[in-house]
Amino acid sequence: MIGCLCIHGFTGAPYEVQPLADYLSERTSWKIVVPTLPGHGEPPALKGVTYKQWLDCAEKEMQELATECDTVYVIGFSMGGLIAVYLAKKYSVEKLILLSAAAKYIYVGQLLRDLKDIAGDWKRGRLRENELFARYKRKLFSTPLSSVFQFRRVAASVKPLFATIQIPTLIVQGLADGIVPPKSAEYIYQHIASKEKELYYVPDAKHHVCLTGDTEGLFEKIFTFLTESSKVN
Repeated sequence: MIGCLCIHGFTGAPYEVQPLADYLSERTSWKIVVPTLPGHGEPPALKGVTYKQWLDCAEKEMQELATECDTVYVIGFSMGGLIAVYLAKKYSVEKLILLSAAAKYIYVGQLLRDLKDIAGDWKRGRLRENELFARYKRKLFSTPLSSVFQFRRVAASVKPLFATIQIPTLIVQGLADGIVPPKSAEYIYQHIASKEKELYYVPDAKHHVCLTGDTEGLFEKIFTFLTESSKVN
């Protein structure tokens, strides 16, 4: 049996990866797990939650999945991508998918373009209709500074692990992402040790790559990557 663990991002919730999980579920008989990390969900309650609690939660889900499945894939979005790398280092993971993985963060150029779009909608009286503004606003007012520090602890602890990852890895990056810049995906591609690795760009996707841009093409790419035989012995 094949298992697939999908991990959402910092301040987020399963909705960030759920469309991909649903796509895979409709086409396979895999056991697909999409946990909610401690302090996350709708609404998030991150105060006092540590990065170790996030890692421990992901490890528990990984361990449970490994007891039921012969093969396990791990998919991680944003901070969840970093946690996915952590799991791939410690456990027997067959393939790894990194979506907008936050090895580096805040793409100033795209963020300014996003803010310009938000300002335009504000002038036109359509600010409430701007989904990106709603996400930024919610995250800004619900994220304690201590949690940002915990996120940075995850990033710092995982970066040295890229050089230890030997399994097939697909690195996905939206080119209209204002949170994680394309150089993050390039950094991961350059530093990950796997001989079978691929960098896949989604031109119009913002940070939530499973919710924006060409999601159908992206999901098809991921499905193919997971189901095709490994090219490296």
